[in-house]
Amino acid sequence: MRTTRTTFTRRGFLGLAAAAAASPALAACGGGLGSSAGGSTIKFWDMPWSTPAYNTAAKKITEAYAPSSGNPKASYQTIQWSNFYQTFSSAIASKTGPAVSTGGGFQAFQFDEQGQIAHADKVIAALKKNGQFDDFLPGVLDAFKSDKGYVAVPWQLDMRVLWYRKSLFDKADAAVPTDWPSLLAAGKALKKIGVIGFSTGSGAGNYLGNHFMIAMMINNGGGVFTPDGQLDLLSDRNVEAIEFVSELVSNGVIDPAAVSYTTDNMDTQWKNSKTGYGLYVTGLPQRVGDTSGDITAASPLTGPHGDKATLVFPNNIMMYKNTPSQASSEAFLVYYLGQLKHLWQQKLMNAVPVFKSITELPEFAGDPNNVKIVKEYQPIAKTFASRGTVLDANIAVLDGGQAINQFTQTILTGKSDAKSALKTFQSSLQSVIKS
Repeated sequence: MRTTRTTFTRRGFLGLAAAAAASPALAACGGGLGSSAGGSTIKFWDMPWSTPAYNTAAKKITEAYAPSSGNPKASYQTIQWSNFYQTFSSAIASKTGPAVSTGGGFQAFQFDEQGQIAHADKVIAALKKNGQFDDFLPGVLDAFKSDKGYVAVPWQLDMRVLWYRKSLFDKADAAVPTDWPSLLAAGKALKKIGVIGFSTGSGAGNYLGNHFMIAMMINNGGGVFTPDGQLDLLSDRNVEAIEFVSELVSNGVIDPAAVSYTTDNMDTQWKNSKTGYGLYVTGLPQRVGDTSGDITAASPLTGPHGDKATLVFPNNIMMYKNTPSQASSEAFLVYYLGQLKHLWQQKLMNAVPVFKSITELPEFAGDPNNVKIVKEYQPIAKTFASRGTVLDANIAVLDGGQAINQFTQTILTGKSDAKSALKTFQSSLQSVIKS
């Protein structure tokens, strides 16, 4: 999600931390996938993925684009997260929108359903030709391949990671959890020394509680949908997962006040050593200004049946049919993907890059937490579509709707048993998603 202190639904990217400002050393390079008409620009709309230094660097990358003769250059505009979907919708309807953009994690699928997205198959073909296709981390493209083509191209991964504060585990004489029983045991031990045993929250603008619920389902081999996209919230694996979450609540491992915690509250708790363990975004130490090494990425948990998974939101770049030249949109996107490394080299991104070569850069790989996340989390990461693999507009309805918020708050307050809460959740979703 957006800037460090702004939050919204899983339409975007949550884990944003302070990043150093620096000017990129960029080589102007172009190259096209075909001829195009000139006389305009390829409008690239981008979001505030980090501090203003990020947008400054992304603008320089955009303006350094040198298209082949006769093709339009690219222009850059920052679009704020506040009411961003309405901004895009209005502009697309009036044909004043972008040709290429970043945006919310499921935005491309919503606009594709409306017939506004230009599929990226030619971009993928160009990446195969220039070698970048083989540089993608395993599986990251899968979610974007629909039966009509590639809806968008991923560029960063917003991963949900388990973190712990080592000094508090030492004080509590607790072992770092490896599975659900040891999570409960560690949580009880941390509670005894007066700290939060598992950090989460569902206050205004905080969707980490929602993510925790889904993460526990998929960590138990469950998920909201069947592999073919049908609602399946009442499966035995989902019930078992939410019963365990309820056990954490009833034992006080999850703070009774968690239902009201904002991300600011959670950040403060991590910063002030009031939290021992929990699910959060990448770059948590940098986010809360504690890079002493005390806050460390833990390994993923193993579920009761041997499953191991985490939740990921693959943020992407999409193209639109309203463009001065589709070939030029494609050429710009290929160029831009080739320049992403500069953003991580300047430490402007608090996310996992989709390209293996960027994960190997010293600026990224120099942080042992990053290395652990790429090695242990990325291969097992699943999206909201789990147990399926392909995203669609129904995922946006799940993520952006009230049903999941109400479900999470019901569980965190202990107001309902797992099966009843899941039944209500399924009924609420069934009324708003498309079959």
